[in-house]
Amino acid sequence: MAGWGDWTLALTVCAAGLLVVQADILTYATVGQLFVHELQREHFQNEFEPFLYGRVFNDPMVFKCNRQLFPDLPRWLRFTQRHPYDNGFLYGTPLQGDLGKNTVQIFVTNKRSYDTFKERLVINVGPAVKQMPYQAEFFIGLREIEKVLPSEVQNEIKKDIQMIWGTDKLDYVNITSALDRGGRVPLPLAGHYEGVYVKLGSDQPYSKCLRRLQTEDHQRECKAGGKIAGDCSVCTIPANCVTWCKSVLIDLSRPVPPPPAPTVGSGILAWGGEFNPPDSPPDRDFLPEYIVTVIIPFILAIILCLILAYVMCCRREGVQKRDAKTLDIQLYHYHTIHDNSSELRTMADGRSGAPQPRSTLPMFNARTGEKAAPQYPFDSVHIPLIMAQQEPNVDTFPRK
Repeated sequence: MAGWGDWTLALTVCAAGLLVVQADILTYATVGQLFVHELQREHFQNEFEPFLYGRVFNDPMVFKCNRQLFPDLPRWLRFTQRHPYDNGFLYGTPLQGDLGKNTVQIFVTNKRSYDTFKERLVINVGPAVKQMPYQAEFFIGLREIEKVLPSEVQNEIKKDIQMIWGTDKLDYVNITSALDRGGRVPLPLAGHYEGVYVKLGSDQPYSKCLRRLQTEDHQRECKAGGKIAGDCSVCTIPANCVTWCKSVLIDLSRPVPPPPAPTVGSGILAWGGEFNPPDSPPDRDFLPEYIVTVIIPFILAIILCLILAYVMCCRREGVQKRDAKTLDIQLYHYHTIHDNSSELRTMADGRSGAPQPRSTLPMFNARTGEKAAPQYPFDSVHIPLIMAQQEPNVDTFPRK
């Protein structure tokens, strides 16, 4: 019985391990053709929050992709995601030197719970299966790269170009944003778009309308900025309309002649004569620059300091002038207030040893022997404090 229990536990652990292990996403790409892989948020939503009791979440997610053991993506692969509520796209066109397996790590961050999830995408790049010697690149100005990469939009654009080309044998070669070609970032307003370059290829030759793109008349009309006579573009959706002047043909059916081989010389440099170093520059008088940059600002600073010193020191009224303009009786009251204030501060410092001022002695009635009432509405102790807060005013009494 113990043996059956051990076997049961082992099988349970193995089954749980198989359920937990996540299989890699396998996909294929072809040299010379566009590869697009969409990272759907709905697919990763199950990894963060299980579907319990019928609850379905729509969390914002951020994707980060890089090649395994490398900080960035392969050279032929690009990634874009405009908003956390949008799906991400891995797209690009592999070349002949990119054959083989490319392992891409995908890190998903849930912006609601800040949980992360990692998944691997294995892209097997195979050799080219179609020869597309006739290629054409079209510019769509009312689109953005995220809006063109979905397969539905690609099929709509391909149908319009099939009508222009006159054949159904078209395949996407590349899709590039205008920002990657040096385009300007559009304003964040409605009706402003980045623009997208769409390149398609076929083994069928160009139509008569497309061949007009290579004529000099077409280039002259585009430079003039007027109406294009040979514009035969067709667009069932206004956003997919092609800008005819920014469309070019890439004819690979004609082999490009190799560049001429470099001419091999004798390996001996020609005699160029003796080296004559340049003469020393002429002497330059820096006195005018020194006067303008040092002497004049220094003199101006001294003048400003003298003016400030005169205003601060010589234009003051002074205590003696103020006392000379003040009446003697007003000065007497002013000094009396200060003396009484000093006396009160001395009493506050040590009440036990300081004598009681005469102004605060109690008054007695000579007939009855009782304490008389004060003659003023305020106590004699508070009068100096109130008067100490008032400054002598020269305009209180008339001047002599």
